[in-house]
Amino acid sequence: MADKIDFTKALGSYKAPRDGFVIVDVPDMRYLAIDGHGDPNTSPAYAEALAALYPVAYKIKFASKRELGRDYAIPPLEGLWWSDDLASFTTSRDKSRWDWTMMLLVPEWIDQHAVDEAIAQVGAKAPPARLADVRVRSLAEGRCVQTLHIGSFDDEGPVLERMHDEFIPEHGFRPSGTHHEIYFSDARRVPPEKFRTILRQPVVSTQR
Repeated sequence: MADKIDFTKALGSYKAPRDGFVIVDVPDMRYLAIDGHGDPNTSPAYAEALAALYPVAYKIKFASKRELGRDYAIPPLEGLWWSDDLASFTTSRDKSRWDWTMMLLVPEWIDQHAVDEAIAQVGAKAPPARLADVRVRSLAEGRCVQTLHIGSFDDEGPVLERMHDEFIPEHGFRPSGTHHEIYFSDARRVPPEKFRTILRQPVVSTQR
């Protein structure tokens, strides 16, 4: 059996400097995904989304190891976040206005049949409330600006303001696509001041 893969080490797109920004080219990815709306701290839909995503992800992982001889660590939780008003992210942090898609990476060698089998297995006994909402989403972000944020999610605002108002335009880009976060810390076990989160923004050149 091949060595166990850790995608956070194998993929350069899972790396970013702390207190600085980097421009990266992100390869096309596939994810298990569920959509929702509202404050993730209070929305039942958010907790239900995670309760459906993780069992499916683990079923896929175990099948990959057992049937294909390819083992890997479950990748970090990721989220796409958007709102009608960008200020709800950078200034007011009004989470009640946020829409989101929560995601877990699907390795490139896993096909749709394997995903369907995993969903069926999870649903065979006490299925999670939002299991039917789990889908595979392809994401082609291309060129992105990202940084590693250390600290509470509520402290991200000033970092995002610097990213959007300074770094991105100063380097000849404009935002194009959805704000993306990658969570390296388990919020149940790590204090907020030590959360490690990649903040990512897809961009396109303003040069013609």
